[in-house]
Amino acid sequence: MASPIPEISLSLSGLAATRRLGAAIARTLRAGDAVLLSGDLGAGKTTLARAILDALGVREPVPSPTFTLVQTYETAGLIVRHYDLYRIEDEAELDELGLDDALAEGAVLIEWPEHAPSRMPSGALTVALDAAGETARIARISGPRRFMDALAALVEVVRG
Repeated sequence: MASPIPEISLSLSGLAATRRLGAAIARTLRAGDAVLLSGDLGAGKTTLARAILDALGVREPVPSPTFTLVQTYETAGLIVRHYDLYRIEDEAELDELGLDDALAEGAVLIEWPEHAPSRMPSGALTVALDAAGETARIARISGPRRFMDALAALVEVVRG
């Protein structure tokens, strides 16, 4: 039996490091994947989502989906939906937002997954962000072996 892969903890010294992490995650994404982004207000969830989308080739502005709840982006070969569940009060609201369909059609980035824990896809990559200064963050990353192997190989690149 394979041993579980431990959580990866990265110190992100600023925006450039966050962009490198976003690019590393983007390289692993495929249809059916979910990336769960958690952390306090201002921890950098939307910044990391923007970095992932930028690495996938999205050139349009990427607003926070706090008020729209979901934004859709068509990238080369992958549709990505970016969700913000901060204002979700009932997990049944996810039916109206088409989360299951989004996973069948592409990948999803979900901010505030703790607002609907029982509806989060199994096998998701989880990135928990904590502020560690004005621009620095600590990213604690966990997930399935496929993600963790790919990210572990890129840790030195992310650290810069």
